[in-house]
Amino acid sequence: MFTGIISEVGRVSAIKKMKGGKELAIACSFAGNTHEDESIAVNGVCLTVVSFNGDQFHVQCVEETLRKTSLGDLKEGSPVNLERSLTLDKGIEGHLVQGHVDTTGVITSIDQKDADLLISVEYPQEFSDLVVGRGSIAIDGISLTIARHEKNRFTVAIIPYTWEHTNLIDKSEGDRVNLEFDMFGKYIIQYLKNRESGNG
Repeated sequence: MFTGIISEVGRVSAIKKMKGGKELAIACSFAGNTHEDESIAVNGVCLTVVSFNGDQFHVQCVEETLRKTSLGDLKEGSPVNLERSLTLDKGIEGHLVQGHVDTTGVITSIDQKDADLLISVEYPQEFSDLVVGRGSIAIDGISLTIARHEKNRFTVAIIPYTWEHTNLIDKSEGDRVNLEFDMFGKYIIQYLKNRESGNG
């Protein structure tokens, strides 16, 4: 479980092919304090540390993860948002995030408006029931609030601090991003669908 508050932006230092997927080496300042089996959200995807040293930790991604998220787009040197899992002594400053990406979206525009940057993202129409104006969403693991929503596109406002302390500063129009919709909204919608179909 995570909060969508990014701990640090790391860098992909190496990518190694393995049977059925890839192994990523990620350099960051806290690598030496991780441990095997630790869960870390990498661009919003919950991954397991398989090894580490003082400079980097290693995680493995199976083909399904690479296909369903934007992790397959990563190259050596790519910046990645990192968040260590939630502990009982940490405040929930964003919103509850599972690290289970629902789909990917595509950045359609990045516009400056006063002190804010407005980023618009287009996503598959089938997920439109899960997007609520003023509701929460995780974009590449970042907890954000939806400012506007129309059809299969939403816009979020990014404050300068978030822009400068996440990988958003390196994003461009046309880039794919990982999306995780609000967990409570997903449960409510599934419950209502089950009631309507008589499966609840």
